[in-house]
Amino acid sequence: MTKYRKKPVVIDAIQFNDTAECLAELSEFVGEKIKVSYKHPVPCLVIETLEGDMKALPGDYIIKGISGEFYPCKSDIFDKTYELAEA
Repeated sequence: MTKYRKKPVVIDAIQFNDTAECLAELSEFVGEKIKVSYKHPVPCLVIETLEGDMKALPGDYIIKGISGEFYPCKSDIFDKTYELAEA
């Protein structure tokens, strides 16, 4: 078995909160590849990703990948994987 280390990369991300301000910010960030669904007990975002549509719940992060793609990430995984970068 060969071991690999993830290359350090700086990403853009926004944490999804069910507020008008956050939804406006996410809409501007992601564009037309995001939709809000209120079919579940809590609102969720439906995001078009390279692997198909994925759902994000409040508290999840929406990440812009290195190729310009968007995808959701659970907050506990985000916290273990990323740290705040200096501006």
